[in-house]
Amino acid sequence: MDRLNGPPHLMIVSDLDFTMVDHEDPENLSLLRFNSLWEAYYRQVSLLVYSTGRSPTIYKQLRKVKPLLTPDITIMSVGTEIAYGESMVSDSDWEHCLNLNWNRDIVFQETAKFSLLIPQPDTEQRPHKVSFFLEKPNSSEVIKALSERLEKLKLDVKIIYSNGTALDVLPKGAGKGQALAYLLRKFKAKGRIPLNSLVCGDSGNDAELFTIPEVYGVMVSNAQEELLQWHAENAKINPNIFHSSERCASGIIQAIGKFTLGPNVSPRDISDFGKCRVNFFSPGYEVVKFYLFYERWRRAEVEKSDQILQNLKSSFYPLGTFVHPCGTEQPMNKCTDTIERLYGDKRGKQYQIWLDRVLTSQVGSDVWLVKFDKWESTGEERYCCLTTVLLTTKQAEESFTWMHIHQTWLDGLEAKDQSVWFL
Repeated sequence: MDRLNGPPHLMIVSDLDFTMVDHEDPENLSLLRFNSLWEAYYRQVSLLVYSTGRSPTIYKQLRKVKPLLTPDITIMSVGTEIAYGESMVSDSDWEHCLNLNWNRDIVFQETAKFSLLIPQPDTEQRPHKVSFFLEKPNSSEVIKALSERLEKLKLDVKIIYSNGTALDVLPKGAGKGQALAYLLRKFKAKGRIPLNSLVCGDSGNDAELFTIPEVYGVMVSNAQEELLQWHAENAKINPNIFHSSERCASGIIQAIGKFTLGPNVSPRDISDFGKCRVNFFSPGYEVVKFYLFYERWRRAEVEKSDQILQNLKSSFYPLGTFVHPCGTEQPMNKCTDTIERLYGDKRGKQYQIWLDRVLTSQVGSDVWLVKFDKWESTGEERYCCLTTVLLTTKQAEESFTWMHIHQTWLDGLEAKDQSVWFL
């Protein structure tokens, strides 16, 4: 919140597995569509919140294999942990709230009496969450008996069953919905309540998110029966809850359009930027657009023409400098020569580029500084560098000139063969 000058224009609160991330989409196309939409239009003025059942350990594992953007806030462990920013600073006030009438040891002792409850790995046993695997045919009977036993002990707990396999015991005040309500109270106290909020989910542990007043909600097309049944029983007449016809992150994009929350055409869905006039002129959009073109160029998915090369040359300031992450420099007017040589070198390969944390600052009347993480992947190999770009505007043409590019490797994400990395 500290980086925003006022209330967020939009706050998206999304589950991860099979909502933001489609594990049946090996090329992560729907996620990459969302990424370019968010970084082009929303990052500067909005908030991205992940709300996941994953613990911090397996959340970080997911980020290593999927092209997930860096969220502003992370709600983890089924709403029992809240962390802020890339460094994931814990919200200690939330932890104190959950300690009220919570006794993890007693919960663990009582659940141990149910042989059908199979403990999940140690990474998933958290200070305010005790987690098990439970087969669906036995779930109703076990949940009923466990609830009665814990109620007799006067423990304020809740039991959440999701995905037909996972049972979590939490403090009564915990859960994804309660964590979101807590955040909204904090924002309101600071006068920073989001102008619009969209919650997104697919399973039973997401149901609470849809109970928060005055939020929009999307159940993605692949939502599980447990969430659809909850909706039918509790919120069928709520016009602010939408069951999308698109899977996962594509369903989130669809909901943005359904509720008219802002731009909903991902730059990845624009096949020809030269022919498509977008009513949006910003440095963030400019860098997203350029690197999408660069990905397509190297995959030979755009035409190699003299006109395109001429347009490329005109967008680079001849006296500018490109600083490679290894430290070498070259004049900007040499960049187009290199780009021309790279045409089609990734043809037929699973080569992808995405940008993260695109933030812009106006440093002159017509000069912009743009900082972002630029990611590249080819198959399972992933590289990333912090990129700083200096742009100047050509207002009459509604276009930008790239004055300077400086890149620095992020720790542990350097390309083994640095000659394969350019721009």
